[in-house]
Amino acid sequence: MAWLRKVQHSPYWQAIINLPDGRKTTRSTGTTNKKEALQIAMKFEEAANMGQQGTLVERRARKTIADIYAIANQATLETSSIKQYLQSWLKRKQIENCEATAERYSATLKRFIAYLGSKAEQDISHLNSREISAARDHFARKLTPSSANLMVKTLRTALNQALRDGFVDTNEASRVTLIKRLKKAKRRPFTKPEIRKLLKVADFEWRGIILCGLYTGLRIGDIALLTWENLDLVNAVLTLEAQKTQRSMDIPIAPRLKQYFDELPAGDDPMAPLFPEVYARRVSNKTSGPTSAQFRKIMVKAGLVEDKSHQSTGKGRTSKRKLNELSFHCLRHTATSMLKNAGVSDAVARDIIGHESEAISRQYTHIDMAAKRKAIESLPDILSE
Repeated sequence: MAWLRKVQHSPYWQAIINLPDGRKTTRSTGTTNKKEALQIAMKFEEAANMGQQGTLVERRARKTIADIYAIANQATLETSSIKQYLQSWLKRKQIENCEATAERYSATLKRFIAYLGSKAEQDISHLNSREISAARDHFARKLTPSSANLMVKTLRTALNQALRDGFVDTNEASRVTLIKRLKKAKRRPFTKPEIRKLLKVADFEWRGIILCGLYTGLRIGDIALLTWENLDLVNAVLTLEAQKTQRSMDIPIAPRLKQYFDELPAGDDPMAPLFPEVYARRVSNKTSGPTSAQFRKIMVKAGLVEDKSHQSTGKGRTSKRKLNELSFHCLRHTATSMLKNAGVSDAVARDIIGHESEAISRQYTHIDMAAKRKAIESLPDILSE
């Protein structure tokens, strides 16, 4: 039976208990209250007896620790399984982040939880860097290095919160390195002939969406949700709040785009969408995926990309996807490049496109040869008199 004693230089009662292998040991109860100390000592002894009998499974060990915590602190020890904590963290992100970001987090962590299987029911403090590294390698093989790295980054963020919440003592995901991507998918702007091909095969609604992407640089999700309330034809301005950045934007409407908007049948409802079919698809699906897929069909029809084969490869839906250099997002590159090639300052171009930093703006800028030649030819001849 466990018993108590006091030792020099410590205010706390010490519990003397028998370990499962028969040895005696001393453990501090962490309390000066003798009654509480005795209760804690009995819990120590109970765990030691279960260990000797071979019945000290994880669930019972954690219950014993929780009981000791409750005795010492008059409070319940909070615990959470990996699955429970990550799901609760996702609910926070759905409130704190934009819809697209929350969806990306959700898809990534659902894959991770499914990969863990029954291990996802373990306490989150058991999640270690070895398991995270194994998951990273698994998804790098089945998907892409970018998808595997996103999983690691998402877990780092989630476990940082778990650390602040007191569920873990260290962020195990921070110990896992990212996979170096040898080949990075490159996006490029559309050329003028390519834009003409797209407009030629697109229907009336999609012509407007393409022109909107070309002359405003807006993301496809923002364009899909535009309503008459966002459109001021008198002053030729589009006013909206970008979904991704929550940034308020006032974008002047280019003459070619205004010509399209002038042809739209105006209604009395300011909340009516400018692009009804795409708006309905975006709202019903809650993501821009189906809309992007529809634009890809237009690119296929225009002969800009190859049609995807529907023949089974035997690899399933989680197999690696071949990334294309052209997508709707490339219209954002096109808009940025047209502004810079026209001599528009970086500050003005960033404000129109909605880039948050100069570094990001540079990634979207593709200066053509004519603009560079014009700049070179404007340099003075220092040898002439």
